[in-house]
Amino acid sequence: MTRKLFAAFLLCVAPLASAPAQTFRALHGFIGSDGANPYVGMIQGTDGYLYGTTIDGGANGSGNVFKMTTSGKVTSLYDFCSQPNCTDGEYPVTILVEGADGNFYGTTQSGGTAGGYGTVFQLTPTGALTTLHSFSGNDGAAPYGSLLLAANGDFYGTTNVGAAYGAGSVFTITSAGVLTTLYNFCSQSGCSDGQYPVGPLTQAANGDIYGVTNAGGDYAACNVDGCGTVYKISLSGKLTTLHTFAATDGDYPHTGVIAGPDGLFYGTASSGGANDDGTIFTINSSGAFNTLYNFSGSDGINPSAMLLASDGNFYGTTLYGGTTYPRGSVFEITPGGTLTNLHTFDGRHGKNPYGLVQDTNGTFYGTAYFGGADNDGILFSVSNGLAPFVETQPTSGNIGMAVTILGASLKNASAVSFNGTPAAFTVISSTEITTNVPAGATSGSLTVVTSKGATLKSNVEFRVAK
Repeated sequence: MTRKLFAAFLLCVAPLASAPAQTFRALHGFIGSDGANPYVGMIQGTDGYLYGTTIDGGANGSGNVFKMTTSGKVTSLYDFCSQPNCTDGEYPVTILVEGADGNFYGTTQSGGTAGGYGTVFQLTPTGALTTLHSFSGNDGAAPYGSLLLAANGDFYGTTNVGAAYGAGSVFTITSAGVLTTLYNFCSQSGCSDGQYPVGPLTQAANGDIYGVTNAGGDYAACNVDGCGTVYKISLSGKLTTLHTFAATDGDYPHTGVIAGPDGLFYGTASSGGANDDGTIFTINSSGAFNTLYNFSGSDGINPSAMLLASDGNFYGTTLYGGTTYPRGSVFEITPGGTLTNLHTFDGRHGKNPYGLVQDTNGTFYGTAYFGGADNDGILFSVSNGLAPFVETQPTSGNIGMAVTILGASLKNASAVSFNGTPAAFTVISSTEITTNVPAGATSGSLTVVTSKGATLKSNVEFRVAK
């Protein structure tokens, strides 16, 4: 299974509002030696840098891990295939996850020590890589999704193919590299449980994990291999198929689902829907499904990942379509389904964007697979006028649980509270505070009062587990 085969999966490919004032900036164009073709979005580290991966380029042409300042200065941290026979992995297509230890965790779709089926790795902020696991095919192959750091401290992820039935798996792995397969797809007749899982996973407040498969489900609906599914899985490995796509409501999802502020999960299907250009959908924990938006070309084609921003709306990208020079777009959509096109790519200044992250300064940062002077992809920012905020890691927990707070200008913070309940805290740096969920805390916004008296709220409510 190679990255080209997965690209083939992706190519199986309400009201529109006027765009508010916004500012787009192309921050960095890759030139090959510093990486090429970023395939997924970035994350904000506790040190204030943005971290990401490229699938190609780097010193060995097999992709790399990089970090970027918000002004666009890029530093390559690790070049894959630096070890003989690429035993350290190659072609990462993973959004990195920062662990509680301050290290970054991710996957590569190829390479490793067990036949080249991909790896799980750990990377320090200074660029020292440790391969935690090499897939053998029997335990899965070609992990295209990103890892999830669950509330229990372990990581959860998926392999796109391989495993017991050749259709991928869900696995859990510790930070020490102990891997356990939780579920093998195509365990059910006709692969009605889905096949080829992709995209990031999401954990709900009750502990269940939600994800999507790129195919499987109802073979009759999408001819050869089914249109894909939405599923949930318990930490013990019990899988429930929540929805089977039927083309008319979308097909071939590849970017997972995210939790909304209303108890629903939001996601995208890369194609299908009313115009066969992709959809945005909602689904609840029982499987009640609703198509929220159908793309139609000028507003984008082939939607990719979304995020829930600090204003309560969702922001995302489409790989194609848009206005004027349709090479993909950045959009905003309300929970009610009103979509606004914020930017259309023109090719030279980026095309085929793959994902966004909202920095705690309020600005969005993203990646485009192609474009730039060398057509090796770009890194960009889009400002929609949103104010700075703070972000918690994790976003839920029990009384007494350790919580990391990310933000800016935090060095002389004077107060931290959980929905009004004060908490003791320690300032680590101007971008990081550590605290613990205090006794008596209830679910709601976490706030930080800065030295200048400004109150910064968390971008999402912190849920206090009961």
